[in-house]
Amino acid sequence: MWQGLIALWLASASSSAHARGVDLYKHQKYIEAIATLEEAVKAEAPDSSDFRESALLIGQSYFMLSQAPKAIPWLEKVTSVNEANYMLGYAYLQSGQPDRSEAAFARLFDLNPASAAGHLVAGQMMYKREFRDEATAEVRKALTLNPNLPQAHFLLAEAAIARGELDEAIRLLAKELEIDPNFSMAWYRLGDVYARQQHWDQAIPHLQRAVWLNPNYSGPYILLGKCYYNTKNFSNAEGILRHAVELDPKNYAANYLLGRTLISEGQMEEGRAQLEKLKSLPH
Repeated sequence: MWQGLIALWLASASSSAHARGVDLYKHQKYIEAIATLEEAVKAEAPDSSDFRESALLIGQSYFMLSQAPKAIPWLEKVTSVNEANYMLGYAYLQSGQPDRSEAAFARLFDLNPASAAGHLVAGQMMYKREFRDEATAEVRKALTLNPNLPQAHFLLAEAAIARGELDEAIRLLAKELEIDPNFSMAWYRLGDVYARQQHWDQAIPHLQRAVWLNPNYSGPYILLGKCYYNTKNFSNAEGILRHAVELDPKNYAANYLLGRTLISEGQMEEGRAQLEKLKSLPH
């Protein structure tokens, strides 16, 4: 009888600690959440939902505190959960374990980590957090398995742009567009590279293609307007930039370029009013 009562009391205490730990986590009190949940988890059955939640939140708390080595063993207990694999991918990278990172990202997308697609998605996830060297290595593995894998050359081009290797980026983007000429972001970035080189006339047709393929994204419109402005084609610049501002009203560059264009066309009052708006916009 006493043993049963003690078991019930322990279960009740664990449940209370679990709820308190979850609440602490929700309020971003990660250090307190870890201490509370690590106590609660001692009495939770390993196959229970409370145990899985405790392990996940302890791992997430350590991750949010930039303590990847401490996060890993807890997150490894719940690798069936997407959030755990997402954090494990970056925690392994921060701990110098790129192969295990690759496997975690592949699990996140239900892919074989040894496949071309698995390497590519790992590279994409690595690149998002600016692990560029690791991302490049993953994409090169993918291309070894499938030289015509869509978006692989694009990701290598992004890394080349980040390094300032613009001619190499042009080569890689051209290769990407041979594989998938319907990829609007590749046309956009190709136009972007030529614009960075101030080759405005060469940039324009690529940006036009990006706009035609994806008319709802403001980036190519803004850059196309900039190209028209720099070639003194103010009429086209105005139309394109007005549309860019409609798509992205708070975009500083779009509003600035539209204001400068209107002034260049002699529409001084509207141009100055447009530039006045910049004071209220983030940049």
